[in-house]
Amino acid sequence: MVPSSGANSKRHSRIDPALIVIAAGVCAALHVGKLPPAITTLREALGMTLVQAGFLLSLVQVAGMSCGLAFGVLVDGLGLRRSMVLGLCVLGAVSAIGGLAQGVAMLMVLRACEGFGFLLVVLPAPALIRYLVAPQRVSRVFGLWGAYMPLATALALLIGPVFIGAFGWRAWWWALALLSLLMAVVVSRRVPAEAAVAPAQGTPWLQRLRRTLAEPGPWLVALLFTTYSGQWLAVVGFLPAIYMQAGVSGAATGVLTALAAAVNIAGNIGAGRLLHRGRAPGRLLVIGFVTMTLAAAATFAGADGAGLPGWARFIAVLLFSGVGGLIPATLFALAVRVAPGESMLSTTIGWMQQWSAFGQFCGPPIVAWIASVFGGWEFTWLATGASSLCGLLLTGVLARLLSARAGRPA
Repeated sequence: MVPSSGANSKRHSRIDPALIVIAAGVCAALHVGKLPPAITTLREALGMTLVQAGFLLSLVQVAGMSCGLAFGVLVDGLGLRRSMVLGLCVLGAVSAIGGLAQGVAMLMVLRACEGFGFLLVVLPAPALIRYLVAPQRVSRVFGLWGAYMPLATALALLIGPVFIGAFGWRAWWWALALLSLLMAVVVSRRVPAEAAVAPAQGTPWLQRLRRTLAEPGPWLVALLFTTYSGQWLAVVGFLPAIYMQAGVSGAATGVLTALAAAVNIAGNIGAGRLLHRGRAPGRLLVIGFVTMTLAAAATFAGADGAGLPGWARFIAVLLFSGVGGLIPATLFALAVRVAPGESMLSTTIGWMQQWSAFGQFCGPPIVAWIASVFGGWEFTWLATGASSLCGLLLTGVLARLLSARAGRPA
């Protein structure tokens, strides 16, 4: 499948179809981000413990953690646009049912089901973007795509508390269900029909699977995403609870946490621009991980006692999320480079998503467990620091791989 110059897509829609694909990713990610602003309300309404809340926060990642690679293979064979539309419909249906949940167990099961719809939406997106965008714009647009999760998280944290306060958490679930179904219609009508063609047609699925797992590149970008995603979701996901525990009002909590998530967008877009200008991806990853380590330590060390003042810790949170945003956009761009072939791009993204989901599944419960054991948040930076250290080690291995392939520093 050869990337389009964009001329054909303009005949189908006045809106850039690549932007519609990104908007669909944001819509899907809203289902991941809809929970943090509702945690306090759900704990009161359903009697959840803090650890249960941590698992509920991460259960949406069960599908990605267990089936990311398999779904990547499925998407490569099923068709890109078709997969995205199906995923949006699944999210809409499951979220609508979730609004009827009467207990924690049912909500957890449905939360896990949402993960399958999420995968069907986000796995075909990079291949769709590569098809729809001219080659010289790919790095920049991948920077925008890398921001789909923090943008959705910021929107959920900004709008969610106000919406939930006015209409309740059930209406919040139903509103996002309706939005997903509407987005499914937009994607089916506005993304060009030729984008529905699967790049893997004619290639046996087992061959795609074997080739992907035989290469070191897909493994490295996947493990790197694990080290980033787990700590980012753990920190940003629990910020509302941390602020409320500190006595910050509900409205202020939503704004502050939304800002912390939103600055991640700047990091993603910045990474896209820097890669477009020829900056080495390995250096961007190092900058991201080092900053996350130092910022997390400044944020949480002494947070329950004699630590930095509140305003300084909030600046550290912004640095953690903002500079850390260099990492996901860089990894999405690298996934295109390390995929064994065009017909295995979604499979590679699926493998990366599987390990990313593993990190997001483990991160929040680990941080919640550490906070519960020590009676506060001041030692949680040890978990995030360990993740960043692993990320730096893996970055060194990936840099050597890219250098060997390109014959120049990575």
